[in-house]
Formats: sequence, structure tokens, C-alpha cells
Amino acid sequence: MSGVMKRMGMIFRAKANKALDRAEDPRETLDYSYQKQLELLQKVRRGVADVATSRKRLELQLNQLQGQSAKLEDQGRKALALGREDLAREALSRRAALQQQVSDLEVQHQTLQGEEEKLTLAAQRLQAKVDAFRTRKETIKATYTAAQAQTRIAESFSGISEEMSDVGLAIQRAEDKTAQLQARAGAIDELLASGALDDQSGLAKDDIQAELDRLSGGTDVELELQRMKAELAGGPSAQQQAIEGGQAGAPQQNQQQSHPRFDKQ
Repeated sequence: MSGVMKRMGMIFRAKANKALDRAEDPRETLDYSYQKQLELLQKVRRGVADVATSRKRLELQLNQLQGQSAKLEDQGRKALALGREDLAREALSRRAALQQQVSDLEVQHQTLQGEEEKLTLAAQRLQAKVDAFRTRKETIKATYTAAQAQTRIAESFSGISEEMSDVGLAIQRAEDKTAQLQARAGAIDELLASGALDDQSGLAKDDIQAELDRLSGGTDVELELQRMKAELAGGPSAQQQAIEGGQAGAPQQNQQQSHPRFDKQ
């Protein structure tokens, strides 16, 4: 059971990794990394500013304590000049306490100054890295965009892209339908010509009827041509003889009609 669960987990991770890889855009990943580096650089700069602020505050305190120490020293000198040794001793005691504070603050000031220098150097180095990463990021993004465009153009020329594949399939379907319609039209014409199908419009004729009509038309033309040749060869005399022959035959026909013949009953 544990083996099945491990296998299912591995399959799930593999599919999830593939889906993430398909959805991931390297340009967006680079921009996100650059944004994170800028945020880190901003934090380092704020750290440097905070340390510098603390150092400046210590410097102000040191200046104030040193001013008080100088004032106590001057007061002790004046008290001693006036014969007030007790006041002079008190002034020097207070000045000694202030000097101890000044020494402690100077140590802290040096420590903060060292930290500030380290943070400043780290910020400068990080700034250089961020600038270098930004330059490399833009170069990679430009290269990736150019490669992506080149790939799309190549896929379009080769016809393996999704858009061009759809166009190619549409063209193929149109050509197939056109070829099918042409084949169907040709088949119907052949069937009509052979007489296997009747033309309901009555306009089309089969081959035999077309041949008979052609021969009949040719015979009429030949007969008309022969008649015209005979008329041209005989001339006017032939026509006149034909007319006279017709008139001579007419009385004989009338005589035969005037003497009817009675058959014996």
C-alpha cells in the first residue's frame, strides 16, 4: 500500500511540475527575483541609515558631555583660584564621572562607526550585484522574447503551430469538399450522357439521339443542295418545259374524267 501511495505521489508531483513548467514564464520569474533583490537592498539601506542615526546621536551626546566636562574643569579652576578647594574638588569629581561616560560613548561610537562602514560596503556590493542582475535579466528577457518570436515564425512557416494547423485543416477540408463536388458533377454528367439517368428538364440528349439528329439535319441539307444544283443546271428552259409538260397533261386528265367508265354489273 505504501508503494502505491509513493507512486501516486510521484505521479502527482510529476504532473504538477509539468503544469507549472508550462505555466511558468522565465521573464516573470526574473522580474520577481529582481524585485526581491531590490527589497533586500532597501532593507540593507535602511539598516545603514539606522546605524548612521545612532552614531549621530552618540556624537551629539559626546559633544554635550565634553562641553559639560570642559565647563566643570573651568569652574574648578576658578574655585581653586578663589581659595575654595572644596568646590574645586567637587567640580573635578563630577568632571571625572563625565569623562568615564565620554569614554564609554566613544567606544560605542567606534563600534557603530565600524558597523556603519560594514553595512555601507555590503550595500554597495549588493547594489553592484543587483545592477549586474538587472542587466543580465534584461538580456535574458530580450533573448527569450526573440527566440519565442523566431519559434512562432518558424512554426507558422512549417504549419505546426496551433493557429496555422487550424488554417491548414480548414484549407484541406475545403479542397476535399471541392474535389468531392467536382467528382459528383462529373459522375452525374456521365450517367446522363449514357442514359442511365433521365434529364427531367428535357434539354439533355443521349449519344444515339444526338447522332440521329445530326444525320437527319445533314440529309435535309444535302437534298436542298441537290435541288438547288438541278435548278441551276437546267436554267429557265427546264423550268418552262416543266410548266408546259404540266399543262399538256392536264387536258388528258380532264378527258378521262369527262368519260366515266361504267363497269358491268
